[in-house]
Amino acid sequence: MSSLVLYGNRLSGHSYKVRLALVLGKVAHEYRNVALSTPRAERPADFRAASRWDEVPALVVDGVAMVQSNAILQWLAESQGVLAGQPGERQTLREWLSWESNRIGLSLPNLRYARGFAPQPAEVEAWLEQRCRADLDVLDAQLATQDYLLAGGLSVADLSASAYLWWAADAGIDLQAWPHIAAWLTRIAARPGWEHPDALMAPERGH
Repeated sequence: MSSLVLYGNRLSGHSYKVRLALVLGKVAHEYRNVALSTPRAERPADFRAASRWDEVPALVVDGVAMVQSNAILQWLAESQGVLAGQPGERQTLREWLSWESNRIGLSLPNLRYARGFAPQPAEVEAWLEQRCRADLDVLDAQLATQDYLLAGGLSVADLSASAYLWWAADAGIDLQAWPHIAAWLTRIAARPGWEHPDALMAPERGH
């Protein structure tokens, strides 16, 4: 049996998407919370050794480290069969993971950060909100035609694209304006083992 250690942070949707995949995929692992408020040079040595760019998440499998949340999700899907979609959907899965990293995985986290942690110039915040709303329109249109991003059902693409949406209100976004997204999140939350990131990523839930 492989030994897996996941390094993450309670406020990181990128960490959450990986831990949720491990939980829903019933992959045994140890979770270690990393306090990102700690200066980089003072963070735990084991984390700094595992994380190439000193960022979360980092997943260590039998001593081999991997980083970048969507790359980890792709590895879990293709190598471990975790929420991998149906045969023939692999390319579509990759496309949604790539879309997320450049679209909703960029716009919403940065808008949340600007409105909750580090205020930005008004024009920057306005651009982020405009981009976020456009990204939500894309998701809503896709989910108007099927229950999940892949026709075959829940996949790591859904976990990736939804990761920061659980905190949408922190960014000043009311998801009721996108009813298909709201229904999609309800379906994800109904999956056995699902937990909100505030619970699943709590430091005391580290093991």
